[in-house]
Amino acid sequence: MLCILLALPLLGVFGAWLVPDANSLALLRHQASTILPGYALTSLLLAVGVGAGVALLGGATAAAVTLFEFPGRRLLTWALLLPLAMPAYVLAYASTDFLQYSGPLQTGLRGLTGAEGPLWPDVRSLPGAVLLFTLALYPYVYLLTRGALLERGLHLMEAARLLGAGLAQRILTVALPLARPALAAGVALALMETLADYGVGSYFGLATFTTGIYKAWLSMDDRIAAAQLATLLMAVVAVLLWVEQRAQSRLRYASSRGAVRGREARPVRLCGHRAMLAVVLCATPVVLGFVVPVAVLLHGVWREARFGEFGLPWARFLGWAWTSLQLATLSALAAVTLAMLIGFVLRSRPRGVARPLARLVSLGYAVPGAVIAVGLLGPVGWVQAAAPGSAFAGWVTAGITGSIGGLLYAYLVRFSAVALQSVEAGYARIPQSFDDTARTLGASSWRLFAGVHAPLLTRSALAAALLVFVDVMKELPATLVLRPFDSDTLAVVAYQLARDERLAEAALPSIAIVVVGLIPVLLLSRAMRER
Repeated sequence: MLCILLALPLLGVFGAWLVPDANSLALLRHQASTILPGYALTSLLLAVGVGAGVALLGGATAAAVTLFEFPGRRLLTWALLLPLAMPAYVLAYASTDFLQYSGPLQTGLRGLTGAEGPLWPDVRSLPGAVLLFTLALYPYVYLLTRGALLERGLHLMEAARLLGAGLAQRILTVALPLARPALAAGVALALMETLADYGVGSYFGLATFTTGIYKAWLSMDDRIAAAQLATLLMAVVAVLLWVEQRAQSRLRYASSRGAVRGREARPVRLCGHRAMLAVVLCATPVVLGFVVPVAVLLHGVWREARFGEFGLPWARFLGWAWTSLQLATLSALAAVTLAMLIGFVLRSRPRGVARPLARLVSLGYAVPGAVIAVGLLGPVGWVQAAAPGSAFAGWVTAGITGSIGGLLYAYLVRFSAVALQSVEAGYARIPQSFDDTARTLGASSWRLFAGVHAPLLTRSALAAALLVFVDVMKELPATLVLRPFDSDTLAVVAYQLARDERLAEAALPSIAIVVVGLIPVLLLSRAMRER
């Protein structure tokens, strides 16, 4: 029942196609002849550009730090993860403030050169969005590709060298085939994040599927059009999810005990211009995707504190931060509780109906927040139309629209899969013999869970809570639509201030989001070093 409850918003989106009236068909034909080609073309160009960008940048940096030795390699190995802490919409605000015509870079260059007019095209464009998404999302490809190359890459590269293969041949015939499944999985994850984004698309004025869903729902007040656009986006996401899962299933390679080991399998040492090229390759995305944006945000905070008309709104900022912390904490606790319960059922009854239902719940993380918002608000409209003025319709409306309960429900639909994945990974490390022994000693199901599973799942549960906490802090689309009145979060406030061109004021909530996002990145880098 819990799985069905979490899957209801996803199923509710498809209800838009169950209305076989003439108005619905006419609306679909109107969309196909007017807005759909533009949404599809923009989304396609954005996806192609981002996919190529993250594949090249993530794959190249992963190969560089894994297969080669050069100055600064140890530092850059974990520093390449830092852009994960920078949400794409925050990177867009900082980059616009730094690169726009009135920004400090163009102003300084015009002062030095005496040039007039803009020195480069406006960053708020489709190519600018491709570049920003590439800088924000390449760590997905970097992480998976590096893991694939670490498993067998060094050993097989050394074996190829002993067989007489040159460096270029080793990269083309050994490293690239090893990295291909990881590249596909990482690119699919990056594309799902790109298609789910609303902040960058709205701020840059791009006509993507996600911005079209919000426009149809909020501006045109047309829930049928919004739901139909959402189903098309869900179909694209389902294909990407299938590609990612298929690629992940191929991330296993045969190993033998006689493989090359120890000193013979060390990374290739680079010298001279090759070493310098590797340093520049790995340092550039870190500088552009994290160091410069953080410096711009900190400068905005300092500028607003020193030159702002009324100074920084510290009291209001604390209120926004408190709301974000409350929502993130409640969502993390609820998601971990649900994940522990579902994980225990999957452990106890692996062949039951719970497993396919749990996989259905896992789709929630791949679905954009815009689709989940439509899936929640669409059924509310149907209930109001079916029973206008009834107590049941009022209860449903009050419970979902503009309430903390509805917002937490959306977060659970969106992020329960994150917690469930972490808990299932923890269960995979618990031998089945522990359960058998406890059952033999007469332990009940509750005693088995509380006395055996829960203590062994503590680290997995904490990791799940941390991931959900950070994801909720950064979530923008669902929060923007479903939040109660006068309950803005840091993400919503940063978006609204940036939309109003108050970029200096948007710096404070943006830097708070980045600081929170650094927590899992630092823990991940520590785990990589320990491994």
